[in-house]
Amino acid sequence: MAELWKSLPSWVRNIVVPVLVLILAWNLLVFVFGVVGALLAFAVKALVVVGIAAAVVILVKKAARN
Repeated sequence: MAELWKSLPSWVRNIVVPVLVLILAWNLLVFVFGVVGALLAFAVKALVVVGIAAAVVILVKKAARN
């Protein structure tokens, strides 16, 4: 690997490689935030559905008593 690195021209080592690393790091960061955001959105939706279901059950039980 060191031989390959030293065989590259200096402009590739100093410009191209860091730019590629930054692009890959940015894409990885966006991916991680996207996954976390999707999981949080799913959790919020699930909590809303559970809350609505609980309210319906309470109202049905209350209506059945009367």
